[in-house]
Amino acid sequence: MCYQRLAWLFIGTFLSGFSSIIAAAPTSQLEAVKEAAEAHVQTLVAVPEYGKLEVSAGNIDSRLRLSDCPSSLQATVPGRQSLNKSVTVMVSCKEDNWQVYVPVQIRLLTPIVVAKRPMDRGVIINHDDLIVQLVDSRFQRGQTYTNASTIVGSRIKRVVGMGEPIQGNDICMVCRNDVVVITASGNGLNLIAKGTALSDGALGEQIKIRNSKSNRIVDGTITSVGQVIVKF
Repeated sequence: MCYQRLAWLFIGTFLSGFSSIIAAAPTSQLEAVKEAAEAHVQTLVAVPEYGKLEVSAGNIDSRLRLSDCPSSLQATVPGRQSLNKSVTVMVSCKEDNWQVYVPVQIRLLTPIVVAKRPMDRGVIINHDDLIVQLVDSRFQRGQTYTNASTIVGSRIKRVVGMGEPIQGNDICMVCRNDVVVITASGNGLNLIAKGTALSDGALGEQIKIRNSKSNRIVDGTITSVGQVIVKF
């Protein structure tokens, strides 16, 4: 009788453990599905230097019963979805003929020059006014900068709050009536002259400049603070 009771106790313990394994298997497979979805999205999003990508798969219905796939899970992004805030990934097991759609949240952080303190109109930017921080790319608008040195010496055109990205339309790297250095290049020649800016502009923008020596008005592209280049 004692041996019989021990036997039943052993069998009960074994079945209990086996049931726990059976119950845990779907949870383990669901986690594998989420990991496959996240890993796939990470291969699709280009991360800039010093940037950071954060992806997070949403919860999957725990009532799903998925077999342990005998091979690696396959992941694809169906349709023409944009990889901005979120995306739906299809994870499938071809051998066992099942597939699951997984929502994945995307957060791409990129290094951006932001204001270290509030700056009013007319302020000339110096190094102490700026800091580079990781900013969610969804909240970036217009032209931004990754190197603080690029815009040191620029003048603030619009009030910028502390922690806000410095945008191209917030500053003028060359301001109207500024004296600028003109570099004229073409046909293997490089000529340097001075001129007066006739309008405001930021990096890469084209403005009109009056040559101080000839009084000729030319179109120049801003290459840095107080510098423009003219092609001829």
